[in-house]
Amino acid sequence: MDSDTIWRHIDEQRGRLADLLDTFQPEQWATPSLCAGWTVREVAVHITQSHVRFGEVLLGALKSGFRFDAMVRRAALEDPADPAAITARLRAMAGSRRRPPMTKEVDPLMDVLVHTQDICIPLGIDRPMPVDAAVAVAERLWHMKFPFAPQRDLPGYRFVATDTDYAAGPQWGALREAPIRDIVLMFSRRLDVPDSEPETDAAAD
Repeated sequence: MDSDTIWRHIDEQRGRLADLLDTFQPEQWATPSLCAGWTVREVAVHITQSHVRFGEVLLGALKSGFRFDAMVRRAALEDPADPAAITARLRAMAGSRRRPPMTKEVDPLMDVLVHTQDICIPLGIDRPMPVDAAVAVAERLWHMKFPFAPQRDLPGYRFVATDTDYAAGPQWGALREAPIRDIVLMFSRRLDVPDSEPETDAAAD
């Protein structure tokens, strides 16, 4: 996927998330997200923090003992933004190509796609992912070593998307077929890999 398409998806997904968040009631903002220990508000705040500068990252790392999870958790907890400020920030990011230091262009897309699911799934909201964007994110996740490492954590599986041309894992691996959104969620540890292959209709006797 080329750079312009990546950033078009990022802008669209941030804007659509802002529109969705504008409809939330206080109890929805306080709902536990798929990120353990994080509320919907904290995940939404975290998405807006992808414009942080290197000096701020370094300061946060120092405060958190250079522990990545602790650093991003601290940043979300200490951010006082209310719902209106959060959605305003998301919309203000449109057109900007700034991203956190030492990250790839596709990483902000991964961030908004995965974290949107972190927000929506616990609230019972079915939020599709653009298929081409989800493929780009799945490819990025598959080759990551940190903070996700699906090749290490999910050995012996062959993942095949049912709604697009995407596959990952060894040819001899145990087949797991699923929509590309579910594969992204498996690679990002939001969804468990099914215990067995999908059942097929038995052949006629």
